[in-house]
Amino acid sequence: MPRRTVEDIAKDVLSYFLRNPQAADDLEGVARWRLLSQRVHRDVEETSRALDWLVQEGYLDRVSPTGSNAIFQLRSDQRAVAEAFLARAEGEEEH
Repeated sequence: MPRRTVEDIAKDVLSYFLRNPQAADDLEGVARWRLLSQRVHRDVEETSRALDWLVQEGYLDRVSPTGSNAIFQLRSDQRAVAEAFLARAEGEEEH
């Protein structure tokens, strides 16, 4: 991931204060909520890629109800295959 410029970070901080005009915080507080926001965004992106992979590999089904976000669930016919995949992955981590 490319390093962000001071201007990029300043835009994030200013955007927060514009959305929350009553906000007031010290350096550590601003850094804390900025880092949390970035972490959540990164975690959502990573989780989205992981869910897409699990659907593509056949471990999960994606259900898209009208007017709602997609719902993911384990494919019951793939439970044994999914358990074997995790067992292999855990065994590889131990070595």
